[in-house]
Amino acid sequence: MIQFHQLSTAEVLGKLETDTRGLDEDKVLRRRRQYGWNELPNPDRRPLWKGLVKQFRNLFVIILLLAAVISYAMDHILDVYVILVVVLANATIGFIHEVRADMAIRSLQGMFVPRARAIRGGKLIPLAARDLVPGDIIVLEEGEGVPADARIIESSNLRTIEASLTGESLPVSKQEAPLPTETPLAERKNMVWKGTFVAGGYALAVVCGTGLDTAIGNIAESLSTIRPKKANFQKKTDRLARQMAFLAIFSTMMLFLTAYFLRSFSLEELLSISIAAMVSAIPEGLPAVLSIVLAIGSKRMSRKQAVIRDLNSVETLGSVSTIITDKTGTLTQNKLTVKKISVAGLDEFELSGEGWFPAGNFHQQQAVVNPADYPTLCKLLQIAACSNNATVRHDAQQDTYELLGDPTEGALLVMARKAGVAAKQDNDSVKLDDLPFDSKRKLRATLTKDGTDTELLVVGAPEQLLARSHHLLTPQGVMPLEKTHISAIQQKISEWSGEALRVIGMAYREMTSDMDVIDENRIDTLVFTGVVGMIDPARPEARGAVVRCRQAGIRVIMATGDHINTAIAIAKLTGIISGQQHHPVALTEQQLTLLDGQEFDDAIRTVDVFARLTPAMKLRIAERIQAMGQLVAMTGDGVNDAPALKQADVGIAMGVMGTDVARDAARVVLADDNFATIVNAVEEGRIVFANARHTSFFLITTNVAEIVTLITFIAMGYPIPLTAIQILWLNLVTDGVGDIALATEKGHGDELEAKPIPKKEPIMNGEVIPFLVIISPLMAILCLVVYFSFIGHGLAKARTAVFVTMALTQLFNLLNMRSLKKTVFEIGYFTNTYINIALVASLIIQVTIIELPIFQRIFDFRSITFVEFMLLAALSSLVLWAGEFYKFVRGHLPKY
Repeated sequence: MIQFHQLSTAEVLGKLETDTRGLDEDKVLRRRRQYGWNELPNPDRRPLWKGLVKQFRNLFVIILLLAAVISYAMDHILDVYVILVVVLANATIGFIHEVRADMAIRSLQGMFVPRARAIRGGKLIPLAARDLVPGDIIVLEEGEGVPADARIIESSNLRTIEASLTGESLPVSKQEAPLPTETPLAERKNMVWKGTFVAGGYALAVVCGTGLDTAIGNIAESLSTIRPKKANFQKKTDRLARQMAFLAIFSTMMLFLTAYFLRSFSLEELLSISIAAMVSAIPEGLPAVLSIVLAIGSKRMSRKQAVIRDLNSVETLGSVSTIITDKTGTLTQNKLTVKKISVAGLDEFELSGEGWFPAGNFHQQQAVVNPADYPTLCKLLQIAACSNNATVRHDAQQDTYELLGDPTEGALLVMARKAGVAAKQDNDSVKLDDLPFDSKRKLRATLTKDGTDTELLVVGAPEQLLARSHHLLTPQGVMPLEKTHISAIQQKISEWSGEALRVIGMAYREMTSDMDVIDENRIDTLVFTGVVGMIDPARPEARGAVVRCRQAGIRVIMATGDHINTAIAIAKLTGIISGQQHHPVALTEQQLTLLDGQEFDDAIRTVDVFARLTPAMKLRIAERIQAMGQLVAMTGDGVNDAPALKQADVGIAMGVMGTDVARDAARVVLADDNFATIVNAVEEGRIVFANARHTSFFLITTNVAEIVTLITFIAMGYPIPLTAIQILWLNLVTDGVGDIALATEKGHGDELEAKPIPKKEPIMNGEVIPFLVIISPLMAILCLVVYFSFIGHGLAKARTAVFVTMALTQLFNLLNMRSLKKTVFEIGYFTNTYINIALVASLIIQVTIIELPIFQRIFDFRSITFVEFMLLAALSSLVLWAGEFYKFVRGHLPKY
């Protein structure tokens, strides 16, 4: 592969067989056939049928389909239809959600520049960026996106923002001179990269890479080597399916053995009863209910600005024990803001207000002051406003402010506007010449003329301006710049740098009236005016979100490509770093590479801030933390983050700032790029897991109660208390209405007070045992009592009473299962409207099928009087009191 950065511009043009007049149409067509379109393939745009097939690759679904085959073989056609309806409903829910999530992601996309300007046949023409081919000559100017990888052949003070590719948040200065072969990508200053932006200056460049042959394309293509892992929740549901299958088979065997040894059933009759019991023991509705639980959680997360691409990731978020987060735009606002101003002879000024919104107050010693009362401050603000090419646009419809240009210049412009100072545009004040920022000079300069007065306004690194200054502006006027002044300014610079403020200096010089072009050799003998300190402020809600993570037992790690001092400052502001830490608070990639394997693992166990990271190092950190048994959520927005996003258990991409590649690699996309949204999503993930467990426990306890009841009656020599169709109705309707209502439980406010759900924590665990021991036998005993009480009125009446008892005990058990720890009195009877609706609807349905003649014939029911029904309800309520008493006792037992 040709390393274009090491070649001279003439050699590059020769290799690509082009020149500054550009390609002709014949060459363009030939190269397009050779290289294809300048675009990245979309890996997620799979055919719809594949998305639908994916919904059936589930162990639970396979078990249900086997149950359907068995039912068909035994001529239980109604069971077959019910199972198939449930399987199709489950697949439909998952398929519709993923289609909607994909549409939501597409609506967030739009990072790559759709248009470009190229020179073809000696003419500058606009064209779609996808039309570019290697050898095209493109023109780049401030505010434009880079449409392809290109080698610079001419430039003037070009600076690009490459955060999406390299993680560097500040603009990178560019030049056209060749570089050594070993120069890393982030330091190839004679190259521009697809997906980055021009912050300032001008360039002529030759396209040398398009589509997958770009730096961004190479990363996108490398993602295919990282095999997608089965979601953590999918592993848990597979395990639940195996547990349920075992439970069904075991209970069927117990029923078969009991009937075989204690009753004189024929073998055919015995097999029919056993298989019917096995099918009824499998909760047919559970897969669909779990999908509903996930879909409800996903919808709630979307309302909180988290778009879920994979339903299973909803629950996985609740199990996350480590969050590896980027800094810029996630913990911070990605909006440089001037926070402090220092001018000679005056107390330090502090500014309020954040981001590009040009409103805020100036403070001195915590008192609001008027900038117009301080001439030296006004001069500094004038320099900031006039020596500036940034533009802040106001969208009146959405009432938002957008920056066009360099972020540093944008921050200075907003500072000036907060004081009501702006660059004059009248006939008496004009900008004669402008010298954009240059990394070698470390300054920018503007020549202005106001009437007969001509001034050179200079902004840049304060050390550079001090070296070029001979005078200092003070409230008493201009005076010579003394060593004591320089020492005081340097101390201020050092103090602010320690606070991770980026310090910018301001100076000016009066010029002769006949000067209309900036002479670089005369940027000297300046009058130093003052310094400003700016920072990308932390999001105000970030600190609270980090605190909530700590309370929830979740470790937060910052992994950024930014400078270590800036990373430490933001980590302290957001609470990631606390004052009690004795080990190093932060490490750079350079320091990490010096560590051996064990030292590296020790470092990532104890250090929570990592700076100046490359994509490879982010990926390595994520892999090592996963190897330690942690479940990792990784955030990112750039192409450089994509490998780690795909490797993480839950990759979380930024929807606003994020690249298409990052979003395609992630399972979750944040519509607001806010760290606090992640914490909200984690909380919702824990609610989802709790609801999945509660619905599973509800179905397990009721199904076990049914099988225990059947075994008990057979063992005692009595007729089966429920017919097959009555059992099927209980499983489908009573259970179905109840578990769907449980899926809507919103949580009880203590989700983030517990430790993360262990990575391997099964849905069905030991917590279900007390409920099985208490609830299931109690249901069976109640059915026995009712059966003996009503058998004198005939078997059909007894079965009707047992059916009502089983249905009502399941409804009371529904209230038990709203929480496994809190009683219904603590969480409130009416805090879940859907539960109440389910209770009322189920009661109406049960009364209807018992009393209407048409259903009486289908189900072989007999009428139940109102008094009998109320007595059965009172008896059935014992299930609620037993469950609540257990939770009350458990809550008051001493904890060890």
